[in-house]
Amino acid sequence: MVFSQRKMAHLFFYALAIWFIWFAQTTLDEYSVHILNNIAIFMILAVSYNLINGVTGQLSLEPNGFVAVGAYVTAIILLDADTMLYQYYIEDPSPFVLAIYSQSFILALLAGGAVASCVALLLSFPVFRVRGDYLAIVTLGFGFIIRILTINNPHITNGSLGLNDIPQYSNLYWTGGIALVAVTVILNTIYSKYGRAMKAVRDDEDTAIAMGVNTFKIKTLAFCTSAFMEGVGGGLLACLLTSISPDLFTFFLTFQLLIIIVLGGLGSTTGAIIGSVLVIGGAEWMRFLDEPMELFGFATPAMPGMRMVVFSVILILVMLFAREGIMGKKELFDHFGKKKKEES
Repeated sequence: MVFSQRKMAHLFFYALAIWFIWFAQTTLDEYSVHILNNIAIFMILAVSYNLINGVTGQLSLEPNGFVAVGAYVTAIILLDADTMLYQYYIEDPSPFVLAIYSQSFILALLAGGAVASCVALLLSFPVFRVRGDYLAIVTLGFGFIIRILTINNPHITNGSLGLNDIPQYSNLYWTGGIALVAVTVILNTIYSKYGRAMKAVRDDEDTAIAMGVNTFKIKTLAFCTSAFMEGVGGGLLACLLTSISPDLFTFFLTFQLLIIIVLGGLGSTTGAIIGSVLVIGGAEWMRFLDEPMELFGFATPAMPGMRMVVFSVILILVMLFAREGIMGKKELFDHFGKKKKEES
């Protein structure tokens, strides 16, 4: 009976999400839809980043690198030869870059995710030789390396000029639909035997090793899964903005994702979703604070940046009164599982 209630609750929320995606795409204005697309993309990035950082407990600072890989791979595949030859000013594009053109959006996204995942697999061998702060420094360096490579290989990425005229395939059906798939995959991973092993690594890696857990395999699985989702998210971002450059993939992108998962609760996929809505949606909603206002009969001049000051104060207050974030390590439907255990 409890399992049935939990299943029905899941189906209800999925149906509600699908209805909202359709309603927003067909009813809301262009600006609102653009913001919702941004929120959906950051949901994909946040839940995947939370898998390695929150669930597995590995302090990794690499998302901007994998997002850049996915964005560039997707964009290069979707740009035809004529468009590339028109905008590659520094050097002519590589023959290989010209040869991999495809009009298939889903193929380009999968390729972006696959390349990011392969890079993560190669990176996992040196990266997981260290732990803690050392791991953070190594992965932070990876993000800088990817950015430098995009600038210094103009025959592939068009250098610092970036890529323009990328087909705008991303809409709420794509971003929202893939966000639902990403959340489903991440939650199923967390509740599987691999997810339990990831939590064991997070709680005490040495004890997990003593219990027979292959920690390198588990961390690599989480790392590659996270990288694949981040690569797909990067492809969606490229096809939403229609223009990308190395400056788009700085450490600030990783910092935003870190704020989202810490605010929502490290280890909670539900928290990552809530954090994405609050951080990305809230920052846009508070734009009125930058403009001239009238408060209690007094007119105030425009104060650019005031919304970020207020937003920072709200973040500080939340972290003071909710030390583990909004959701902690809990998920939305956890209480159903507890009831089921109690009855059995």
